[in-house]
Amino acid sequence: MEEASPYSLLDICLNFLTANLEKFCTERQDGTLCLQEPGMFPQEVADRLLQTMAFHGLLNDGTVGIFRGNQMRLKRACIRKAKISAVAFRKAFCHHKLVELDATGVNADITITDIISGLGSNKWIQQNLQCLVLNSLTLSLEDPYERCFSQLSGLRALSITNVLFYNEDLADVASLPRLESLDVSNTSVTDITALLTCKDRLKSLTMHHLKCLKMTTTQILDVIRELKYLNHLDISDDKQFTSDIALRLLEQKDILPNLVSLDISGRKHVTDKAVEAFIQQRPTMQFVGLLATDAGYSEFLTGEGNLKVSGEANETQISEALKRYSERAFFVREALFHLFSLTHVMEKTKPEILKLVVIGMRNHPLNLPVQLAASACVFNLTKQDLAAGMPVRLLADVTHLLLKAMEHFPNHQQLQKNCLLSLCSDRILQDVPFNRFEAAKLVMQWLCNHEDQNMQRMAVAIISILAAKLSTEQTAQLGAELFIVRQLLQIVKQKTNQNLVDTTLKFTLSALWNLTDESPTTCRHFIENQGLELFMRVLESFPSESSIQQKVLGLLHSAILNWPTPECEMVAYRSFNPFFPLLGCFMTPGVQLWAVWAMQHVCSKNPARYCSMLIEEGGLQHLYNIKENVQTDPHVQRIAIAILDSLEKHIMRHGRPPPCRKQQQNKPN
Repeated sequence: MEEASPYSLLDICLNFLTANLEKFCTERQDGTLCLQEPGMFPQEVADRLLQTMAFHGLLNDGTVGIFRGNQMRLKRACIRKAKISAVAFRKAFCHHKLVELDATGVNADITITDIISGLGSNKWIQQNLQCLVLNSLTLSLEDPYERCFSQLSGLRALSITNVLFYNEDLADVASLPRLESLDVSNTSVTDITALLTCKDRLKSLTMHHLKCLKMTTTQILDVIRELKYLNHLDISDDKQFTSDIALRLLEQKDILPNLVSLDISGRKHVTDKAVEAFIQQRPTMQFVGLLATDAGYSEFLTGEGNLKVSGEANETQISEALKRYSERAFFVREALFHLFSLTHVMEKTKPEILKLVVIGMRNHPLNLPVQLAASACVFNLTKQDLAAGMPVRLLADVTHLLLKAMEHFPNHQQLQKNCLLSLCSDRILQDVPFNRFEAAKLVMQWLCNHEDQNMQRMAVAIISILAAKLSTEQTAQLGAELFIVRQLLQIVKQKTNQNLVDTTLKFTLSALWNLTDESPTTCRHFIENQGLELFMRVLESFPSESSIQQKVLGLLHSAILNWPTPECEMVAYRSFNPFFPLLGCFMTPGVQLWAVWAMQHVCSKNPARYCSMLIEEGGLQHLYNIKENVQTDPHVQRIAIAILDSLEKHIMRHGRPPPCRKQQQNKPN
């Protein structure tokens, strides 16, 4: 599969160009962009560039300016979801020799009549445009409006779904002299009789979810019967109607002699027996759509032979459904629901199925049922060792979409749980390229809003790994968010109060360690939120847990090195004697560092008291030992030398204080 290979050189170049378009362009007086280089792009490359820009959502009045003039030669233009005006469309695209145009979902500033009017201004396009996709658009902002499809006399295929498109518009389209393929799904058509106008040339008719149809079943079948040249017929529905149209069609023996593809997914009263009888009368049939019906469970309809079947009975049928219905949210959800049941126990990596799930997720980012089912399927398809066999490119796409789902539905607990379960994978977290900084922020946001203990463990595990992968700048930026440090400290406090060492505590300590490393702001947040005191409690609470001590001391090392010296005296000590054993811990420099930092802090803020105390209690020798020992950590050594300098200056000014005497202990009788 494509995702198993590296990106092609063309893809790499086009992605770089689209991401840095302004660097390669100059700006016209009207604010639109123009490529600086005078050369011409080959037609295939120009088509791919436009498609890439559309995929990344970069088409607007400014950027489409690069397609003006003759530097680009477009033939198959994709401007899906472009945010452009009618004027920008006409200037950028209507001078090209287009044979295909996909304008699905362009913004409301441009209407279908605007697009056809623009295309019709080019005589070559009038005669040679073959395929036009105008799904999910506004037909016209004027009422009444001039019907204009007849301008495009060369049109062979038209898709105009999810549009307020009426009987009169259907009549206009049906009169096109070369029309062979028509999709009027989910439109406002109430009567399809106008199709009789093109009965001798129509080969493909799609009428999915034609919700406004007011004809009887008999009247519909009378029209369909006349469409003798049809190869493909789609009368599928979203399970909303109780019409018996599908069953009645299957019972007809003298209808659609050239049919090779029939889609009746989502229709009521469909049986295996009726479907088999219909197909056996038409031995050239290649496809039947049976998703969300009661059919597809017989041996004849498995979909594993020459006859393809979209359904829910097995993996092959579900895969076929995901391929064919990727634009239909209801059917995507249905297929994913059944896929989830099938993938509970997976023994073999299935990248081809994961790719189909990715397409469904990408096409319906704001549809909660789709995202919920898809995220559950992703977990089943990538859990444990299955992720190891998935191409990195495919996992990168999946990870990006999971993070988008978390972003779009922050308050849906099950969806967030599904996404976290999938993200908590060594393969994904270690090997897959994705925006780890944004991921860490999203997971932290979840952690602050939920208290599920199992999910908490996964969330902190993800954060601890992500934090270690961030750049120094990103770590500092993430740690600068005060709520993040507070939340992680709260988890440490909770576990310490419970006297509980578990993976959640260990991952939380690792996350804090990674976030404080080389980040003064994070260190300040840590200390100002009583992190030092809490971590001393951790050391006292878990004296035999070496892994805990390592993380705590590592963080203290980072915090002390990166935290600026406070202006005021933070603490008061009665004696330095408890510090002296810590100064001898040459194998754990974090312990030494904390001790010398604390000593230097009080000696610098109140030298009259603490320099004398340190000298009286014999601290000089301990500090000389640190200074002269070859094993001493350089940071510890530097602070120890600074303390010795302060003590020597104190002695020069005030003289050496007498050594303190130990209190005489009572001896037992």
